[in-house]
Amino acid sequence: MAKPKRTIIECRSYSLPPHFPLLLLSGDHWKISDIPSDRLHFHNCIELGLCRSDSGSLMVFDEPVPFHEGDVTMIPKNVPHTTYSTPGTESLWSYIFFDPQALFRNMLPMAWKNFDLSRHAHRGMQVVFDRNQYPRIYQLLYAAIHELEEQKPSYQISVKGLLLSLYIEFFRVFASSAAAAGPKFTPPISENPSGNSIYTGAKPPADKEHEKGNALTIAPALDYIELNYSQQFSMEYLADLCHWSPTHFRRVFRDIMHASPLDYVNHTRISNACNLLQSTEDSILDISEAVGFHSVSSFNRCFIRIMQMSPREYRKTTQSLDNGVDSQYIVGYSGWMQPETPKKQLY
Repeated sequence: MAKPKRTIIECRSYSLPPHFPLLLLSGDHWKISDIPSDRLHFHNCIELGLCRSDSGSLMVFDEPVPFHEGDVTMIPKNVPHTTYSTPGTESLWSYIFFDPQALFRNMLPMAWKNFDLSRHAHRGMQVVFDRNQYPRIYQLLYAAIHELEEQKPSYQISVKGLLLSLYIEFFRVFASSAAAAGPKFTPPISENPSGNSIYTGAKPPADKEHEKGNALTIAPALDYIELNYSQQFSMEYLADLCHWSPTHFRRVFRDIMHASPLDYVNHTRISNACNLLQSTEDSILDISEAVGFHSVSSFNRCFIRIMQMSPREYRKTTQSLDNGVDSQYIVGYSGWMQPETPKKQLY
């Protein structure tokens, strides 16, 4: 018997600017093909989408959800998905990627420090919001996109306010759905030694489909790496966050991420180093220490292996870019800045 085709899930990380952790992808070229992708992907931040024209399907986990012109989509971080248009069409989109914890820092009371929509992610979650049924969600996202495109004085403050209001609207929808469905959609959380929230639910099942098809099985480790990449921690600690043995954790992590946990940590560190090289004048030594490397020599070796150039060359290259793109919207090595070809379209 032939082996079943393996499900491939890719991680598409965006290194967001620290001073304004947000990315806008918009314009006439952001059209989605009608050819379904052969793989799913997920991001390290929230993806908001506004369908400008036509229709199609948003595949979340392994479930297609239809969308139409005017609909808003909201994909939490670490949720596998892809998008394709109705046959014979190319739907036009605008996207915002952002990190709510960083963007809303100092805007929320302490009681809301663990305010995170990703904890409500599950199969069957609502990801498409009809313009007529949720007019306020549409209006807030449309206004935020318009502000980002116009960039009038104080637009960043305006965008933060609009997205905070939008985030609260999403939170109300998810909270209402969770209350109606029971507590299974809200995993219990506690504080880890670093003070960051972690999942402490029951040990997830270890069947093959669950491991390959659901990136949420390693979400506790991904969340911890995202928040603590500059610190030193063991792979055993990451395994414990997921309630697995180190051996099982490494196998599942590689199945989902197509990289070892250590390689993923190093990619995260280098991605953030790229951001600092672009947005600051800090020395390479200071940046290497800020992202978690013991020495500048190990940082340089890892940077060259991943980026195919030295940190100094990378800084020189990005500073000399003159392609009409505002530098605050230049992202790291692995996110998409242009629509892909129909063969492997990954939004």
